[in-house]
Amino acid sequence: MTFVTCDLCDAHPEKVRIVEALFTNYGGNLVFSGPIVTVKCHEDNSVVKEQVGKPGAGRVLVVDGGGSKRCALLGDMLAAKAAENGWVGLIIYGAIRDVDEIRKTPLGVQALATIPIKSNRQGRGDLNIPISFGGVTFQEGEYVYADNNGIIVSAEPLL
Repeated sequence: MTFVTCDLCDAHPEKVRIVEALFTNYGGNLVFSGPIVTVKCHEDNSVVKEQVGKPGAGRVLVVDGGGSKRCALLGDMLAAKAAENGWVGLIIYGAIRDVDEIRKTPLGVQALATIPIKSNRQGRGDLNIPISFGGVTFQEGEYVYADNNGIIVSAEPLL
């Protein structure tokens, strides 16, 4: 996959929404894009685990963890499962762990921070509801584009 978010912004200024500069690139794939699947959860990655266990079909899982940095919503095992099942990336508005292994995984991963403690799974979370963070609302079926320059969202495909 080849694109630069800067170029997409220049070519389609009326079609893109730009996410605030909050995220760090942690995955093995530094450039990724695809249709959005949303998850809203707080310090419980049960729905994330459930989704990465299903076929990703080239989609990106966008997770609103409420910005919490108290526990990780993604680790190396779930990242490996996501890559194995065809997800192209995850954007986590929260923390992740096992970043040295995640960097070796053929998957795009952007998150706010890292922390060594895992989440407490209690089966909580919502799937495919509109979520908002970084000044942008993400909706299931829209498109997200991410690279080292940032993250942008569009209602329609730009590539």
